[in-house]
Amino acid sequence: MDYDQAKALIYYTFGSAGGSMMSQMILGYRYLSGINVLKNCEVALNHYKKVADYIADKLEKSEGIPVEKVRLTERTENLSSNSEILDWDIYQYYKFLAERGDVQIQVSLGQLHLIGRKGLDQDYYKALYYFLKAAKAGSANAMAFIGKMYLEGNPAAPQNNATAFKYFSMAANKSGQPLAIYYLAEMYASGTGVLRSCRTAVELYKGVCELGHWAEKFLTAYFAYKDGDVDSSLVQYALLAEMGYEVAQSNSAFILESKKAKILEKEKMYPMALLLWNRAAIQGNAFARVKIGDYHYYGYGTKKDYKTAATHYSIAVDKYHSAQAMFNLAYMYEHGLGIAKNIHLARRLYDMAAQTSPDAHIPVFFALMKLETMHLLRDILFFNQFTMRWKWIKLDNAVGPYWDLFVIGLIVAILIFLLTNRHR
Repeated sequence: MDYDQAKALIYYTFGSAGGSMMSQMILGYRYLSGINVLKNCEVALNHYKKVADYIADKLEKSEGIPVEKVRLTERTENLSSNSEILDWDIYQYYKFLAERGDVQIQVSLGQLHLIGRKGLDQDYYKALYYFLKAAKAGSANAMAFIGKMYLEGNPAAPQNNATAFKYFSMAANKSGQPLAIYYLAEMYASGTGVLRSCRTAVELYKGVCELGHWAEKFLTAYFAYKDGDVDSSLVQYALLAEMGYEVAQSNSAFILESKKAKILEKEKMYPMALLLWNRAAIQGNAFARVKIGDYHYYGYGTKKDYKTAATHYSIAVDKYHSAQAMFNLAYMYEHGLGIAKNIHLARRLYDMAAQTSPDAHIPVFFALMKLETMHLLRDILFFNQFTMRWKWIKLDNAVGPYWDLFVIGLIVAILIFLLTNRHR
């Protein structure tokens, strides 16, 4: 089908109105980033919140009782966590495990008492008791539920926004507990206990939304790619990329620039890949930022533009300390491509690249050898510009555009000479 963003937006809008969570995410991402619509944080927040509410509801109802730990073989028919009533003896066994320090059981019992499920009475004091024990042992899930209790308020945990925010932040910072992130988003969206921030709330909601079941497409897309079904893989990654997943944007761009896909004309692949690299870079992907620089440097999918390439390499250096970007920028400073020629800055960036990444040691060595040899030759050849100028012109005319190759050959010859004499 023809590339038509306007039609795509119409279909996404209808999908959203019909209750499609994926369409809601796509629209949220578009309004957040200003893709074919005017940037509007509040509209983006509205779309992302609907999806995040759905996911948070699923997470809260999942008690996650680890039945495989209960080895009451004579009562196996009662050990399913799907049963409506938790048998009294099994409950006593869970209590025993919880007191012994089983953190997962502590969280599960806390959840059951918090909402009163599986035949257990709702008991806020018991819920808080088990959550606190698990939180002390480092459970991010328990921290999230404690935060929820203080946010909503109950006899055991009186309403306290500051305490709720503290526990949510602890849980969000420990490996990224989704419920904690959701409730932090809620607090920033409404300005409860914190200064309202639409942007912060949207970013947090977005993180929760990306945990939805649609993320399973990452696996099917990966296996399709490994099996050689590149077109199917690209379609699935492209859909996830539309939903705002940075990894999917990078993967789609990677497939497109490989030119292995057959569902898109080859002349459209680089421009589309550049678009996706741009979206991934905006979301903080350092490799994507370097890629954008490469596309502008070589003229892939866009006009060759050294100045723009240097700008993107500079961002990758300053913001992400990318060794590749340091090396590329050093080369541009060395040759004055898109930026003013600066040999001293080129040397510094080459050195920084080598210090940042061990993989850069060898290319930096040869780059510095070439730079220093060029410098040395120019100093020698221009030492007496009046008596030797004709020699320089002759040499320059002889090697012409192959000057770099001439210098590299000279470096190799010098290295061979030094190594040969060393062994002697």
